[in-house]
Amino acid sequence: MMATTLVVAIIVFSCRDKLGEAQKLDLETTPVQVVDSMLAIQSTNGVVQMRMEAPKMERYDTDSTSYESFPDGLSVYAYTSEGLLETTIFSDNAMHVKYKRGDKETWEAFGNVVIQNVIKQQTMETDTLYWDRANKEIYTDCYVRMYSADGFSQGFGMRSDERASNAILHRPFNNFMVVVRDTTAVVVDSVNFIGPFPKK
Repeated sequence: MMATTLVVAIIVFSCRDKLGEAQKLDLETTPVQVVDSMLAIQSTNGVVQMRMEAPKMERYDTDSTSYESFPDGLSVYAYTSEGLLETTIFSDNAMHVKYKRGDKETWEAFGNVVIQNVIKQQTMETDTLYWDRANKEIYTDCYVRMYSADGFSQGFGMRSDERASNAILHRPFNNFMVVVRDTTAVVVDSVNFIGPFPKK
């Protein structure tokens, strides 16, 4: 009987210590889920439409939002309906926020953001990028550098469809464009190209 009482007392005392530790946790700053080497794939009828990779994903839950943080960077690959790689986005950090009231959500990539449209061979660099999933567009108000076969452009602010195929720079300055090009030159998409390279 005494042994049983002693065991119960130890269990109660032990549980009380653990409850004290749990009460010290700040759920606003403590992730409810951590995923290492995250890989997410979105497909339609067996054809990959989008692929996301991140070294680490942390999910947090607050009273008003549920959000995922990608503190070690995020890589996004978007494909055409035929399954060809069309767009890549890389960033040092990213965040996805879902608001508990309403259907609003935001995607934000920041820190050395590089957007590349592989098919158009166009690259953009900026510090912060937002993705409006509902309207299928990406945009920023920050400084943007754009490199393409037509030359170099820079400006503050950019808006485009989510595939970065029709990017428009706002407030451009000090740009230079290639006016004359060889229209017979063969441009090879080295990412999606299948078959032998053309002979020179």
